[in-house]
Amino acid sequence: MSAGIPFAMMAAGSQASAQSFSATHAEAAQEGKPPLFPDNAQFWYETRRAFGFGYGAREFGEVLVTAGRIKSGDYDSWYEEWNRTAEKVAQEAADQLARGHRISARDSFLRAASHYCTSEFFLHGNPRDPRITSAYQKSVECYTASAKLFDPPIEPVEIPYENTTLPGYFHRVDHSERKRPLLIIHSGFDGGSAQEVHDSGARAAVERGYNVLAFDGPGQFGPIHREGLPFRPDWEKVVTPVVDFALTLPGVDPGKIALMGISMGGELAPRAAAFEKRIAALIANDGVYDYGAANLTYVPAELRTAFVQMLTAKEAPQVDAMIEAAMKASPTAAWAITHGMYSMGAPTPRAYLAAAQAYNLRDGIAETISCPTLVCEAEGDMFFKGQPQELFDHLTCPKTVLRFTESEGAGAHCQVGAGRLAFARMYDWLDETFRIDGHS
Repeated sequence: MSAGIPFAMMAAGSQASAQSFSATHAEAAQEGKPPLFPDNAQFWYETRRAFGFGYGAREFGEVLVTAGRIKSGDYDSWYEEWNRTAEKVAQEAADQLARGHRISARDSFLRAASHYCTSEFFLHGNPRDPRITSAYQKSVECYTASAKLFDPPIEPVEIPYENTTLPGYFHRVDHSERKRPLLIIHSGFDGGSAQEVHDSGARAAVERGYNVLAFDGPGQFGPIHREGLPFRPDWEKVVTPVVDFALTLPGVDPGKIALMGISMGGELAPRAAAFEKRIAALIANDGVYDYGAANLTYVPAELRTAFVQMLTAKEAPQVDAMIEAAMKASPTAAWAITHGMYSMGAPTPRAYLAAAQAYNLRDGIAETISCPTLVCEAEGDMFFKGQPQELFDHLTCPKTVLRFTESEGAGAHCQVGAGRLAFARMYDWLDETFRIDGHS
């Protein structure tokens, strides 16, 4: 759920850039006085994200014990400890199922799937690392095993897309074919999977009477792991086939199809809704107007135009040195740039930052959105500060902004750790937008 990377470039050169970047992130890391990983903002955010998984996808105690075994900043340790917990929980799930305890097995398989997904999070600097594929496959296997045990079962789907398919899951309220509003949900930059959407909005919507279609698009968990299919900026080319597929599913009201994008999905989903007019309501959680610009937050405004031009130069050793310095100075920079290379198919850090510039809602795209739109904003967002307001200001459609604060425990990026609070407000807005007075 993390997203792009604030990147420091100061006129004094790469050393000053690194020092400025490091100081900024050290301050961010200390601001909330994290009880775990106080020296590593990215490790703490991902741990807080794990604590925040609701709807049965995590147990507080399992997360606390696992995080307590991890060496701060050590990617191998992160993998080994989350994998260790996943293996233990998955084995317990298999034993429970063998003894006929279906509910217990359902819950254990669900947690194991989340643990496996988390384990490989920091390994993408080497896309050929076999641990990535192993964790991905086990995560899918465990989630699929859990999904079968829900009532009604959560149905795995393969959505036709160009010459392949996109993986997803169809969450139904009940076994009937009663026409209901449909919420389509996808995640964002860091491969937050269709499985993870289970607790990141899907089950909260099902409880309120929405059928839900969760899917992974190019660059996200399934397609990038299965085929190395990278992100693409024209996200409407992804969502339109998904809507086509959704209309073939039972119990879908074609006049009440909503779309929610999470994290970087807060730019992707609005981009799709600008062109795909069958989307009747849009939630940007959190809103992003210009993902490329969000990667250049600390580049002085007067240097940004020249800096962006240098990103595509055949050779730019000074820029390369600055990027390298920023990656050494900040754990967030190191992770996000390497993951960006992985998910966008970029061969170098500079190539990733160049590719990121195409992901924006400029040139009238935001103004083209016509459906009612909800923009979410987290007060303490460490990735997209200011972006939700910028998106909101450019919208000309019926629009609402929801601001989540640190004082209510919901100020982190995408409100991690405050899911029930956040989804209550988001889905109340959706109910009111669709003029739904309670579901059955």
